[in-house]
Amino acid sequence: MGSPRNRDSKESAFVTTRQTTRHIPVTSAPHLILAPAKLTLSLRITGVRPDGYHLIDAIMTTLELHDELSITAGNSGLEFAGPFAPGISADDNNLVARALKFVDRTAHVIVTKNIPHGGGLGGGSADAAAIFRWAQRTSTADVVASASIGADVPFCVVGGQARVSGIGEIIEPLPIEQNNITLIIPPLHVSTPLVYKAWDELGHPRAQGPNDLEPAALVVEPQLVTWRDRIIEATGQRPTLAGSGATWFITDLATNVGEGLREALPEAQVVETRTGQ
Repeated sequence: MGSPRNRDSKESAFVTTRQTTRHIPVTSAPHLILAPAKLTLSLRITGVRPDGYHLIDAIMTTLELHDELSITAGNSGLEFAGPFAPGISADDNNLVARALKFVDRTAHVIVTKNIPHGGGLGGGSADAAAIFRWAQRTSTADVVASASIGADVPFCVVGGQARVSGIGEIIEPLPIEQNNITLIIPPLHVSTPLVYKAWDELGHPRAQGPNDLEPAALVVEPQLVTWRDRIIEATGQRPTLAGSGATWFITDLATNVGEGLREALPEAQVVETRTGQ
């Protein structure tokens, strides 16, 4: 399945970042693994554990939008390329590097980033989950343990559509609902830890819409309010914030409205994709 592309993207946006480490002779051909984006359709925060982790009750789905990982066992190194590569660190703290360490495998990995980072679409978690699938570490125990790398990693390992609870490690598969999704990605980066911190400081508010993190995200990044209002003006529909932001999304937007959205919001990336990867 082809990777959805923003019609306004340009080849000049293709940037590579890399971490160079010791090289060992290649022992196998590269494996191409797809890493679908994650979209949180609804999110309720049900509590906070003594260790500070937040308990959630969410409905998540994977999208056709995906990163691509080229993995060669026997070499060592991590590179990022593609339209959303700029700003991604390829050091040992990267989720891909942490996943490789967790599964105890050595590989040279090239990640083509089609999923924006800091957009609430689980791009880093999707890439880490791809490492688990490549290493065939997909048992229930592995899925639960993968939450130590990131709260969205367990769902991204399983994929499809699911109800997700606990801190993200409890996955209950659901029938996949096929929907067209329009993603509106502003030129903003929103920190998930800061959004959860703001949610705590606001007194644990319950959102009127489907995403409990939205009120906190608007406090952390006030420009999200402007973007929400511009989307409403351009489409006549109220968008939903994806996770902690900064991506907004609308389900089953009419094609002619989507085309007008690009004209109304030229600074944003507008991506049309589908659920159910």
